[in-house]
Amino acid sequence: MRSDIAWSNAETIVIRGHDLVEELLGKVSLGDFGFLELFHRLPDESESVVFNAMLVSLAEHGMTANAMVARLTYLGAPESLQGAVAAGLMGLGTTFVGTIEGTAKMLQGVSGDDAWRTDDAALEELATGIAEGFVTARTPVPGIGHPIHKPVDPRAEKLFRLAREHGLDDAYERLLRAVKAVAEDRLNRELPINVTGAIGALATTMGLRWEVSRGLGVMARAVGLVGHILEELDQPIARTVQHETERTASAHLVEGNSHG
Repeated sequence: MRSDIAWSNAETIVIRGHDLVEELLGKVSLGDFGFLELFHRLPDESESVVFNAMLVSLAEHGMTANAMVARLTYLGAPESLQGAVAAGLMGLGTTFVGTIEGTAKMLQGVSGDDAWRTDDAALEELATGIAEGFVTARTPVPGIGHPIHKPVDPRAEKLFRLAREHGLDDAYERLLRAVKAVAEDRLNRELPINVTGAIGALATTMGLRWEVSRGLGVMARAVGLVGHILEELDQPIARTVQHETERTASAHLVEGNSHG
């Protein structure tokens, strides 16, 4: 058995070659520490800005299904904050947040030569093949489309802008935009690149394997869910949601029984 992440003795804790107490505490942000865990090194200044922005963009998005699950679980088991947060995180799948993984897998699955990086015609051909594969299968193209944020998702555009300003390669951004354009044409509807699509593209640019890219959403949303539990303590709504849902969902049964 072997792990190269960390070791410790009575006086010292070392993580990826860095002394936790002397080199990391008070000097490294949580986002930078996350980068260290994933990439085995601390980020440079530009990587730090972009990576931290990626995490911040996903930490909170209001009363989502994940937040409601966490609040309702906490209502039933207030002795287990971690259980409530874990319940919320369990829903980070192909509909919510987990589309980071789908986008990264799609982009990292590109095979053949790299002509598309510099040749617009090759880029268009590649994007067409990718998009039409999803359209033909009648499955959503990961990373594009949003029920609220359109014609653009402002979070996605800001992340791409930050990445360009800080010198990250834009090849996967251009490929995703080309896929989006083909999908919009084939489906005849507006499909903005969403924030998880942008993060999937940027994670791919940074070299993060698609198999763990969903973990960026897990890292970020855990912070937001703890915030929801705290608000639930001060401004509880879960019990009201429970009772109102029960009343509304069974109203037709009550009405039918009263007439019977």
